[in-house]
Amino acid sequence: MEINRFSNCRKTGRAAQLNRRGRLAGMTLIEVAISLAIAGISVGGVVTGYVFSASQMEQSACSTAAEFMARQRVEQARSAKWDTLANPPVDEVVINNFPPLVSALDIPVVGNRLLYGTNTTTITIVSDDPPLKMIRVDCVWSFMSRGLFTNTITAYRSPDQ
Repeated sequence: MEINRFSNCRKTGRAAQLNRRGRLAGMTLIEVAISLAIAGISVGGVVTGYVFSASQMEQSACSTAAEFMARQRVEQARSAKWDTLANPPVDEVVINNFPPLVSALDIPVVGNRLLYGTNTTTITIVSDDPPLKMIRVDCVWSFMSRGLFTNTITAYRSPDQ
């Protein structure tokens, strides 16, 4: 009786091995399909991340160039002559001396796709005694049909002494 029981175990063991081999062959195809899907999703995520980061980098470069353009205009207004002690007094820090300016943003360009920014200068008298003016420059620019963006810089200016 013990021999029969042992031989039954062998038959059961061999049948289980055959069954396992059949199942492993089918699982290999499923495993390959799942791993290809995971690899595809991973590669898609990496490519999407790369495209997104490249777009953000280009937008950041445009924003930096617009800020530089606005800073140039603020420096022009800060360097304008304003001397209240001269005879007659000179005040070149007026809005008429700083009309809106449209120029290309200073960024690397591929092909002929230039991006333009528009500088608008606003000069406001803050105080008459002591004399103080606020200079505000807005640089408006657009990026890839995402709409208009504005970089604003504000500075205060007193007369030359």
